[in-house]
Amino acid sequence: MASTADIKNGVVLKIDGNLWAVIEFQHVKPGKGGAFVRTKLKNVVSGKTVDRTFNAGAKIETENVDRRDFTYLYADGDSYVFMDVADYDQLHVSSAVVGDAVNFMLESQAVTVALHDGNPLYVELPASVVLEITYTEPGLQGDRSTGGTKPATVETGFQIQVPLFLEQGTRVKVDTRTGDYLGRVN
Repeated sequence: MASTADIKNGVVLKIDGNLWAVIEFQHVKPGKGGAFVRTKLKNVVSGKTVDRTFNAGAKIETENVDRRDFTYLYADGDSYVFMDVADYDQLHVSSAVVGDAVNFMLESQAVTVALHDGNPLYVELPASVVLEITYTEPGLQGDRSTGGTKPATVETGFQIQVPLFLEQGTRVKVDTRTGDYLGRVN
């Protein structure tokens, strides 16, 4: 058992049978009353975030979550196959665990997989990836870099909004957290 003094960003707590990752924490010592720790927790499985307050010194249960580097290999039905870069073991991860990360994953891409007792909890991508536009309407004369946007489909099949002047075959940087266009890549 750990205490609230052990709470740090990234620590995984077991509360009511669920695993919660600490996103933010703040130790508060008011002028009156006892100290407490205010936290923002994210459910490791569902992604739901909640605010929770613990009294200072309260006992909490921490869990060991192993975050390892993997390489995405291929999709196999409704699961995805990853290879551990350390020992080359293959890991099959269900589409429910992969979630929205599939919109930005290309074969041979480096990812981080969080494991708890050998079971994959979630797949974490880099903050941004470079993808090629496979389809978009052609730009017209006079389209400016500032102004409107148009839909474009990237090589993973995901659709993003890009400036009007971009054409098919252009490589773009995409934010994996929001799906926003970040810029062109030469």
